Amino acid sequence: MNRERAKYLKKDFVLGFPAYLGFQADKIEDGLFQSRLQIRPEYKQQDGFVHAGIIATLADHTAGYAAYSVVPKNVRILTIEFKINFFKPAIGEVLICKSKVISTGKKIIISESKVFVDSEDKESLISQALVTLRAISSPIKMVS
Repeated sequence: MNRERAKYLKKDFVLGFPAYLGFQADKIEDGLFQSRLQIRPEYKQQDGFVHAGIIATLADHTAGYAAYSVVPKNVRILTIEFKINFFKPAIGEVLICKSKVISTGKKIIISESKVFVDSEDKESLISQALVTLRAISSPIKMVS
């Protein structure tokens, strides 16, 4: 992937709702995307764990950008289905999501996301998602 494309994906990744939440793009390669989110008190549910909705959003969005890294510039990616498993509560300072494309077709791409919590520089796997995405031509006006 060239630098211009990686720069575009990094900027596009943090538009809209993901920007509001504070998502950050860490690592971008063909078929791979890594992101992070600093855990804030308002992300926690009643028991003090990061809410499943925050984790699912990070897993879904990052998987989409792993898929987005393998399509041409004039194509956008939309989630059509995802399944997520939660292994243990998220307690720590930072969520890290590592996503990779595991299957590509002309229209359908499958990505896998693993979400880790980083606490005191130790990563612990807390969740894993399988995300099915659709590549669509871009008559959609893109947000800048």
